Amino acid sequence: MEQTLERLTARAVDLVSRVELEAKLKQARPLRIKYGADPSAPDIHLGHVVGLNKLREFQDAGHTVVFIIGDFTGMIGDPSGRSQTRKPLDRAQVAANAQSYQQQVFKVLDPARTEVRFNSEWFAPMKFEEVIRLSAHVTVAQLLAREDFSKRYGAQQPISLVEFLYPLIQAYDSVMVRADVELGGTDQLFNLLLGRELQKVFGQEPQVVMTLPLLEGLDGVHKMSKSLGNYIGVNETPKDIFGKTMSVSDELMWRYFALVLCRPEPEIAALRQAVQAGARHPREVKDELARQVVAKFCDEAAGAEASAEFARVFSAHQIPTDIPDLCLQSTDLPDGKIGLIALIVKAGLAESNGEAKRLVQQGAVELAGAKCGDTRAQVEPADGAVLRCGKRGFVRIRRS
Repeated sequence: MEQTLERLTARAVDLVSRVELEAKLKQARPLRIKYGADPSAPDIHLGHVVGLNKLREFQDAGHTVVFIIGDFTGMIGDPSGRSQTRKPLDRAQVAANAQSYQQQVFKVLDPARTEVRFNSEWFAPMKFEEVIRLSAHVTVAQLLAREDFSKRYGAQQPISLVEFLYPLIQAYDSVMVRADVELGGTDQLFNLLLGRELQKVFGQEPQVVMTLPLLEGLDGVHKMSKSLGNYIGVNETPKDIFGKTMSVSDELMWRYFALVLCRPEPEIAALRQAVQAGARHPREVKDELARQVVAKFCDEAAGAEASAEFARVFSAHQIPTDIPDLCLQSTDLPDGKIGLIALIVKAGLAESNGEAKRLVQQGAVELAGAKCGDTRAQVEPADGAVLRCGKRGFVRIRRS
C-alpha cells in the first residue's frame, strides 16, 4: 500500500488528503478518477500530458478514469488563472474540438479503463429552477475568495455571473459521476475543493483532490498554452516535436524529464550531476529528452529519425530532405518579381505581413542562401531556390 501511495502521489503539489486516499484504495472496487477538459482548442499539448500521465498511473493500478469533456462548460469558458472574461465558443467549435480531444487522449490513456463523458448529458436538460437550487449551495463570499476573482474584483475588472457559475458547474460534474478522486492543475484547486463540498451536500463521500504542477512552455516563463504559442502538440509531426523540445532551455529540460516522461527523481538527479560535472553535454541530454518525447507520441524509430535530421540541418547547416514546394504562377510574379513579405506569407512561413516583417527585421529570412534584410524588397526567386524563415521554416520555390 505504501509503495502504491508513493507512486500515485508522486509529483503532486496539493493532496486533500493522503489519509482519505489510502482509505479509498483499500476498498474492494476500482476508484473513479475524474479529470475534466474544456475543448477550447483542438490540440492537446504537453501541458495536458502532465495530468494524463497521472491518470495513466491510476489506470495501471487498476482504477477507472472518468474523462469529462466539457462540451457544455466549453461554451462558457474556464476563468481559472485569467485576468479577464473569456470569450465563449459556439456549439460547432466545441463539438469539433471535443472530437479531436478524444482522438488524442488515447496516446496516453488506456481506452479499456477510460469512461468518456460529456457534461451536456446532465446540464443541457437542466431546468432553470434546478440551477437556482444548485446555486444556493455556494455564497458570493466563497467565490470571491478565489484568487483570480479576488484580483479582478479589487481591480474593478468585470466578472460575469456566468463565470461565477463555472466553479459550481465543475463541482456538480463530480456529483454526477460520483468521483472518488479528481485531478487538475494547481490553478484548479478552488474548483476541485468545491467539488468535495458539493458532494457532501448530496450525501456522497467527498472526492480526494490532487493537483499537479503547471508545465512551463517554450518561453520558459508562462504555462504551456496554445493561445500563447509556447506549446508542443502531441499531434504535431515528429520533426516539429523534436525541434521544439530542443528549443527548451537547459534548466527547464529537467522539468520535462519529470513531468512529461515521468523519469524518477534519482535518475534525473544523476543526469543533472553528470551535466554539471562535464561528463555529459547538455545538448546530448536534451537530444535524449527530445527523442523520448517523440517516441512517447509516435515511436522510437521516429524519434531516432528526427534526431538525425535535426543534427543534419542544425549542426551541419544543411537543408532538410522533406521540405514542401511552393508553386508560383506567372500571375504571382508581375515583371518576374514578388514582394519578399508577400512571398513569406504565401509560403505559409508567417501568418501575417506583420509577422513576416518581424522575421526579416530579426535576420531570420534567407532566400537561396542569402540573408534578406529589406522588408520592402522585390525578389526574383529562381526555380528550386529555398526560402528559409527561422530555424524550422523551409519552402522550395517552383516556377511554372
